[in-house]
Amino acid sequence: LTKSNRRTLNSPLFLPLAIIPTLNCNQQATKSKPMMIFRILLLSTLAAVGLAFSPITASTATQHSSSSSTALKMADEVVKVDDKIPSVVLKEGQADYASPVEVNLAELIAGKKVAIFAVPGAFTPGCSKSHLPSFITAQEDLKAKGVELTICIATNDAYVMEAWGRTSGGADAGIRFLSDANAELSKALGLLIDSDVMVRTKRFSLIADDGVVTHYFSADKESSDTWAPNVLAAL
Repeated sequence: LTKSNRRTLNSPLFLPLAIIPTLNCNQQATKSKPMMIFRILLLSTLAAVGLAFSPITASTATQHSSSSSTALKMADEVVKVDDKIPSVVLKEGQADYASPVEVNLAELIAGKKVAIFAVPGAFTPGCSKSHLPSFITAQEDLKAKGVELTICIATNDAYVMEAWGRTSGGADAGIRFLSDANAELSKALGLLIDSDVMVRTKRFSLIADDGVVTHYFSADKESSDTWAPNVLAAL
């Protein structure tokens, strides 16, 4: 055995194996086949027990538990009025399938009064029939209230967002469709949800002035609370 192998066999993981007497070649020849099978099964069982109680396994489990707790804590910190919109880089799809362009959200909305609304998914029924159309038809009214820019966000990729904006008429109405594909904004706002298909953003709308949230609208009670008419009524 090499020094490395001897150190491995002497580790706590393999200590249970040391209690099994080693047979020399002559002894092995005289033992019955059932006895050899019994010894192999016993060795396997002891190795499994040693692994289950090894310090490495316990440490890994502890680290996983700690990471899960941190993630849950982050998800509980939902955005609220007076919070600053985080500086995250989103992506904006381009016409004719050109490469998406990176957009720093904080830089885009700096010095502006903006409306930001997020949907769980582009092309989904509720988002396509109600939420998005409400902001398309409300563009002139929002501008009359001082809103200079409206932004739609989802965790779909930039190509999907571009196609949704183009086919829905939202892009023609002046709405910017930005992809939060890595869910960085959703995580930062505490509005990330898991689904059976992909990570999604909770439905919400907000008004921000120079990067600071002045109004926040949640869909926890009713989805319609996040639609443009409710937003306009609060301005």
